[in-house]
Amino acid sequence: MKNYRTYIGIDVAKLTLAYCIVKEDPQLEQGQILNTQKSVDKFLKTLKKTGCQMNETLFVFENTGIYSSLLALVLSENSLDYAQVPALEIKRSLGITRGKSDKVDAKEIAHYAKRNTDKIALSTLPELSLQQLKIVFAEREKTVAAIKTFERTKENEMFLTKEVFNSVKAINNQTVKHLKKQLVMLDEKIRTLIREDENLYGQQQLLKSIPGIGDITSVYILMATKGFTAFTNGRKFACYSGVAPFEHSSGTSIKGKTRVSHLADKKMKTLLHMASLTAIKYDPELKDYYNRKKAEGKHTMLVLNNIKCKMVYRIFAVIQRKSNFVNLHKFAA
Repeated sequence: MKNYRTYIGIDVAKLTLAYCIVKEDPQLEQGQILNTQKSVDKFLKTLKKTGCQMNETLFVFENTGIYSSLLALVLSENSLDYAQVPALEIKRSLGITRGKSDKVDAKEIAHYAKRNTDKIALSTLPELSLQQLKIVFAEREKTVAAIKTFERTKENEMFLTKEVFNSVKAINNQTVKHLKKQLVMLDEKIRTLIREDENLYGQQQLLKSIPGIGDITSVYILMATKGFTAFTNGRKFACYSGVAPFEHSSGTSIKGKTRVSHLADKKMKTLLHMASLTAIKYDPELKDYYNRKKAEGKHTMLVLNNIKCKMVYRIFAVIQRKSNFVNLHKFAA
């Protein structure tokens, strides 16, 4: 990692980008811009006009998925150095335990960047197919959420007259019908994007060979791992997904029960949970494991979390071996 004279920490939100500029002098410069290409372009031009040496500047921000995609794209197009750092990593450097959810601001991100220059790995844009996949998947998520909202019409039945309720219900039914057609189109677009990328398609087929992992879970895994370039092993991905237990302690206080991170990718954690529920129905090995641990008196959620971990290691095993999952349990004597 080269030496930088300016560090810019950015707190990414859906609509705004709060920034903090840290230079060699102790004075800080803070502000906020809109999370739009026009605003980011203007911000970069302002930095140049004020004498900031862009080739000696490092931009650091948390990876917030779709919200940070535009910023990464603009910085990449301008050939500027930037790093998307997991929130968990920044919190650890500040001494914030993983069991807490204190929000990290732009100032803390900037100081983190300055202190850890030698440890930070520069980011690059993922392949175009992955960028497109993220955008289409985000649209799918919004469509699914909209369908659920409109399907809750029945909740209002007791508060409306029968005539009004039936009228609203008819309108909502038409809206849901339209949204479901849109969902089918989005799912087909996702399949097309993956089929057109030989590497992603091959990885998805390997993932789907694991009992419990279907289309949606496999797609999200591909996005979360950036086609298995963002994580080197299952342990790191288990931490990212919030399924790797860790000891909870503070100073010299007595350690409590092991817990999982609350700073994890909640969507990934949810999908792995659903996958584990499916796996214990159709995978003999995991089904036996689940029943055995339950018979020993283990808590259901603890056992399911262990199964999620097992599935994560299976995921990385099939990718690293480049061969489909084989359940050896059925061959056991």
